[in-house]
Amino acid sequence: MELFPALALLELESIAVGIRVTDAMVKRAPIAQLKFGTVHPGHFLVLVGGSVASVEEAFDAGLDAGGPRVRDHIFLPDVHPSVYRSAHGKRNECRNDTVGILETTSVAGLLGAADAAVKGTNVSIVELRMADDLGGKAFVIFTGELAEIQSALEIGGARIPSGRLHGKTIVPRLDESVRSMVNSGTVFNSCTPYRPEGAELHETR
Repeated sequence: MELFPALALLELESIAVGIRVTDAMVKRAPIAQLKFGTVHPGHFLVLVGGSVASVEEAFDAGLDAGGPRVRDHIFLPDVHPSVYRSAHGKRNECRNDTVGILETTSVAGLLGAADAAVKGTNVSIVELRMADDLGGKAFVIFTGELAEIQSALEIGGARIPSGRLHGKTIVPRLDESVRSMVNSGTVFNSCTPYRPEGAELHETR
């Protein structure tokens, strides 16, 4: 995936307005990358990337066109590369036995939190999920040393708007079977059943 220095996201309460907003954004500035579509619970996300100047112009146009139907928004003029990739669906392997999770009711708020956390600490993003199949929620899983995870959750949590933090958790000494399943993804319907080490035995019928 090609990387760009700036990223912006708008979350709309109306699908119809979301399409109008997208049109206004691409007409205002020559953005380099565009991703948009519906998410739960009937909202519409517009994600754009490119140069700082073009993304800022498009972002301002989107805010103007969306008006009161813009539920949340964020402009990251110096977005961390791992956040840029993760926002576009890139997943990474969990290589440490400690993970930290931030869960929000705001996609934009989560992006800001994730960006602040990875810039301020030595943690990696395993997965960042935005609204789809989550009832409108969003979450990010970090991996790293325990002290770094603690700092990441504090830094990231402080960036989340008031009332939008839904959960903040550290899991130290993650069981190997759980880590394997985290690495395979957190969507239940895509999960392959896993037999943990030391599982009880039953006779086959």
